[in-house]
Amino acid sequence: MDPRTTSIIAERAGVVARIKRNLITRLSLPYTEEDLHEDVSLLGSGLGLDSLDALEVVLGVEQEFGVKIEEGNIALLRSINTLVDYVLEKGAAAAAGGGAP
Repeated sequence: MDPRTTSIIAERAGVVARIKRNLITRLSLPYTEEDLHEDVSLLGSGLGLDSLDALEVVLGVEQEFGVKIEEGNIALLRSINTLVDYVLEKGAAAAAGGGAP
């Protein structure tokens, strides 16, 4: 595997771990990082988070990664992977001079 691909995979894995830790800590979830699958639904039948939990998730991601999640952008809370994709996209845009995160 080329170094660029290895770097991208490592960066994604780091963001996944940070989001999982953030979720567990902020929401006092009775899970370990290994228990949380990246594609589990955060709202509804998955983790069953409610609207107050969703607000905590948004605040946690914004504080942890310095990105802004627009109000009403509920689609980002579909899964851990959708949050990771958003954080990586915003981080890449900021690094490339594409605007503030």
